[in-house]
Amino acid sequence: MKKLLVLALFLALSLCTQAQEHPDWQRLFAELSTQEDLESASWQDTYEVLSDLEEHPIDINTASREDLERIPFLTAQQIEDLLAYVYQYHGMRSLAELRLVKSLDATRCKLLCCFVYAGAMGQKGFPTLASIARNGKSTLLATAKVPFYERQGDREGYLGYRYRHSVRYDFSMGNYVRLGLTGAQDAGEPFFAGKNKAGYDFYSFYLVLRRLGPLKALAVGRYKLKFGLGLVMNNDVGIGKLTMLGQLSQSTNTIRPYTSRMEAGYMQGAAATVSLSKAIDVSAFVSYRKIDATLNRDTGTIATILTTGLHRTESEMARRRNASETVAGGNVHATWHGLHVGLTGLAVSLSRPLDPGMTQRYRRYYPRGDHFYNVSIDYGYTSSRFSLSGETATGDSHAVATLNMLVWQPTEALHLVAVQRFYSYKYYALMGRSFSAGGHLSNESGLYVGVTWLPAYRWQVQACSDYAYFAWPKFGVDEASHASDNMLTVTYGGQKMGVAARYRLVLKQKNNKQHTALADDVTHRGRLQLSWKEETWNVRVQGDVAYNDFKQRSWGWMASATASWQPLKGLSMTGMGGYFSTDDYASRIYVYERGPLYAFSFPAFYGRGIRYALLLRADVGAHVMLSAKVGTTDYFDRDHISSGLQRIDRSSMTDMELQLRLKF
Repeated sequence: MKKLLVLALFLALSLCTQAQEHPDWQRLFAELSTQEDLESASWQDTYEVLSDLEEHPIDINTASREDLERIPFLTAQQIEDLLAYVYQYHGMRSLAELRLVKSLDATRCKLLCCFVYAGAMGQKGFPTLASIARNGKSTLLATAKVPFYERQGDREGYLGYRYRHSVRYDFSMGNYVRLGLTGAQDAGEPFFAGKNKAGYDFYSFYLVLRRLGPLKALAVGRYKLKFGLGLVMNNDVGIGKLTMLGQLSQSTNTIRPYTSRMEAGYMQGAAATVSLSKAIDVSAFVSYRKIDATLNRDTGTIATILTTGLHRTESEMARRRNASETVAGGNVHATWHGLHVGLTGLAVSLSRPLDPGMTQRYRRYYPRGDHFYNVSIDYGYTSSRFSLSGETATGDSHAVATLNMLVWQPTEALHLVAVQRFYSYKYYALMGRSFSAGGHLSNESGLYVGVTWLPAYRWQVQACSDYAYFAWPKFGVDEASHASDNMLTVTYGGQKMGVAARYRLVLKQKNNKQHTALADDVTHRGRLQLSWKEETWNVRVQGDVAYNDFKQRSWGWMASATASWQPLKGLSMTGMGGYFSTDDYASRIYVYERGPLYAFSFPAFYGRGIRYALLLRADVGAHVMLSAKVGTTDYFDRDHISSGLQRIDRSSMTDMELQLRLKF
């Protein structure tokens, strides 16, 4: 019966006609990601940043370099070319002119259209208070996720109910003023009860001013920072290898408001960037916030700093904000005729000493103590066809980390990238995050090379290879090891039809079953995607396959389809469905699934089952938006889902997401 339902769903999706969805930047951006990116918490944060940019697009005709650097997938060369085009031709009359910027490939051109608009030319001064009050725009966004099932913890263990919800108020005036307040609640956390007597488990306030005379940016409340290439300071967006390359080449300072519902990865206090001259900017910041931590029972020191933000049980609540973190530092950044250089320094102080333990050999050089510092110099040069950027850092570890990147575009159809990094196994940076294969700025050296080739009109070929060497043991690896990541993608983007094929080969070394030697963990992944779009509808059909060979061989595959239809102006529907079959978790499949605003969905499927979902969105005039998504996953190979307090005593799980947005 269920197989018939799967067949019927595929037929319904394939035959869906007469509609058009909003530009699906989520799908385009997800196509640039890798498996490890999707499994990291930073991906959700990145998604929220891009969702925020979609809601508050940048005027391409008045945008400064700092404005464009807020778009994470743009390279330094692409930013320079955009600024030069606007200057040379006195602005863009429409976004169609983006195609004339030579360094922009087709994918990034489509993506950029979702985050910028072509407004009137001419730089405007900072608005008056009366203008801000009169022309400012307010947005109120309320979301909720309702599960149609009960977990073990809902019956016994969790302190609150099973519904996840949040509310966000945002006020903006162009690119000059941003003011907002967010309240968020995870499923299982108490609401107006226990230690959350003020309601939500998490509140966040932010105020950001830009272009106030020599004051380029001022943030008060909660904010995010990035200096240089991130070896010392970066709690801004952290994205995949292919997209991270664009962010690396920028090598600049960034201050953003923190609008996310996530309870980690932000600063709390104040930060500012002041322009001393046309070529020199100075930034300073200070932050103090409570953090979650697991404490060592015998000493009361910090064993692990937690970033989940979950406070559902008595034990999780006991770890809530039981330590504090103080950070202060600054950056000096200078530019001159394509050259740029920057100096960054910061100090971190913890209220309790950090002591992760040394029983495991791989922990020997983890950071310890309650006071830390890092300093770095970043540098670079950008020309019409060539870009070089890098950063070298050290700190109280007395070890060195360096990252250097070369971008060369010999022709309009050929784009070459090389990234070299060396992170000493003794180096650490509590606030740092940058390009890596192991996920840490420590114990890694490697070389990444990539090429993008446009062999013909509408065709694109991307190939990349990354080799990494780990000189010291890691978790699950008792000696020095290496890894490689190789990917080939071929895409065709016609006016109506699109075709994309991807192959990826990942090799990692891990301990064998006997822990006597290292064994190769090899994973092959392939994807074939076909899409078709008409004036009011579009359809995408996709096939994924995975093969893993480590301790045992594991196969997996998934066939999925997505159809979107816009029968009326202001009303859109998107249906998704797929069948998956994998031997185990090692051969899991990831498939992008469109969701409401600020709700990123790229779930992993393993075992055997089907997934189907329906998303409805209605825009009532220019002020009200309603959306609802219902999704179900049916498993054929189990009688329960998950384990522990997350266990569901059935083989099916259904969730509903609701969202209301008011603009006034």
